[in-house]
Amino acid sequence: MNGGDVESLYPDGAAKILSGCAPCQPFSNLNNGADVSERDDYTLLTKFGDIVEDIRPAVVSMENVPEVTNEPVYSDFMNTLFREGYQMWFDTVECPAYGIPQRRRRFVLLASRLGDISLKDPTHAPMDYPTVRDAIGDLPEVEAGETHESDPLHQSRTLVDRNLERIRQSKPGGTWRDWNPDIRLDCHKKESGQSFDSVYGRMEWDAPSPTVTTQFYNYGSGRFGHPEQDRALSLREGAILQTFPEDYEFVANGDSVEFKTIGKFVGNAVPVRLAEVVGQSIVSHLEEHDVAA
Repeated sequence: MNGGDVESLYPDGAAKILSGCAPCQPFSNLNNGADVSERDDYTLLTKFGDIVEDIRPAVVSMENVPEVTNEPVYSDFMNTLFREGYQMWFDTVECPAYGIPQRRRRFVLLASRLGDISLKDPTHAPMDYPTVRDAIGDLPEVEAGETHESDPLHQSRTLVDRNLERIRQSKPGGTWRDWNPDIRLDCHKKESGQSFDSVYGRMEWDAPSPTVTTQFYNYGSGRFGHPEQDRALSLREGAILQTFPEDYEFVANGDSVEFKTIGKFVGNAVPVRLAEVVGQSIVSHLEEHDVAA
């Protein structure tokens, strides 16, 4: 895709707004310092900058993990914006401060050729952050391996017997140290595994959830155990923690629901509420400058 392809999508007379989010995987701290500069998706932020340079939209927005700011491609992107005369606002956003029940931190950038621009002010103080209970506490119970009869997305993955033992011994917000020694994993018995506290953990009811990843439905991939029920999060619960509407349909009616596919849709998404805040901030900015959205 090039600038001409994007330019053709704008209606006549409308302000050009360009929003881009390069895949976060090359920049995530989960890479543990590995060289990712040769990955195909590493240069997508540079390609986004090329499109900005080609079509010179009135407003640009970009979202990614905070670690993106440590990378040369980020510096190149910022240089493009400076060179094209954009005014910029950028910061690391604490998602719970905007009503998202999840301890997710995201880098957000807004840039405008019209003048100063900024993200809307946070809506929640730390003592008022939304919690897991606020988000999913009223959903009906399902067991591991079960699908709720009225919602095909409210299904939880089956657990093997040993993992059922583990989650039954897990306390909300606790660690694998709550388990009897005979069911601990081999990696936890090594010195190198002593810090993996969140793996196989339960969430807490009265706190925001951990960051929802593409593997949130997998009990062994993080602190993705339900706070009370002996199972991992259901697909619906993960989507709600990402602030998708409770009735959002990810697949056409009657199509099969695949954990891996839905997991990617949900975990790779910008939280819906954060996307709304970015959009509202841009609309307010355009109105301040008497520009039609």
